[in-house]
Amino acid sequence: MSADVTDPRAGHRDGVRDGDEAAWLRRDAEKISGTLPPLLVEAHRLALSLAPGVHGRRRAGPGESFWQYRPAHPGDTLGSIDWRRSARSDRLYVRELEWEAAETVLLWCDRSAAMDYTSAGTPRSKVERAKLLTLALSVLLSRGGERFGLIGTAAERPLTGERQLMRISAHLTAEAAEATGATGTAGRADYGAPPAIAQRRVGKIVFMSDFMGPRADVLPRLAEAAGRGISGVMLQILDPAEEEFPFAGRTRFESMAREIRHETDQARTLREAYIMRLAERRDELAAIARNSGWQLILHRTDESPRKALLALHGALGGV
Repeated sequence: MSADVTDPRAGHRDGVRDGDEAAWLRRDAEKISGTLPPLLVEAHRLALSLAPGVHGRRRAGPGESFWQYRPAHPGDTLGSIDWRRSARSDRLYVRELEWEAAETVLLWCDRSAAMDYTSAGTPRSKVERAKLLTLALSVLLSRGGERFGLIGTAAERPLTGERQLMRISAHLTAEAAEATGATGTAGRADYGAPPAIAQRRVGKIVFMSDFMGPRADVLPRLAEAAGRGISGVMLQILDPAEEEFPFAGRTRFESMAREIRHETDQARTLREAYIMRLAERRDELAAIARNSGWQLILHRTDESPRKALLALHGALGGV
């Protein structure tokens, strides 16, 4: 368990009204922590650090939660008048509920071989961070009553609730177990490319990847998804070494699936060209986001996952 994930027992205070939601979540996290896979437990704790609670869309509409009183207008029915509130004033008031229509969110977690990379001194690989954030975001979506699915898995069809969360957790956990076995990167692509979106009704989509694959594979897929009018978020996850290029002297570079190899006696001389290529790729991702109204979020594996989850949560409109 990483040190930057909030312990659900920290600051627990029973009976404090303002902290009821957080206290309930803490008790829930403690209750499940002994039976669920470690990845899901950590995702629950990470989601708990935001603890937004279930809420609606902050506008009037069908729902169960009270939103506001407003003055009655011509055309309002007698049944819509809140007579108790109106009795305290010289005006008639209508009691409005908060709209709580479910959103449909699809998630893609790049599990290609390249995502296994982790440099010396970095606690998590890119794929470990991507899986944690995918699952933590799923926890928030589940608690918000949203429909969500994980692209490329048996849980791709968007559904609501805890059962869907458990399906996604089981898939990601099984993948993690397989990755530590003898097969390693066998059977996995060297680099990931965003998949085509088969679902017709999708409100939002989240792509989590390093987006370091061949340009011809990555960018057209992103542009295709953005061109469908779907609201989207791209989270680029990189290892610190992939941003800083700290290599010098004789170095042999290999892709994780060993499909690409390059050996040099002067690695430091490659740094400037590498940094330029990385900046070009980010500029291309940013252009797609800018032209389609998407958001591009940059994240390093040596940063707190809470920072990335908070950015994702905000990009999705606080679902």
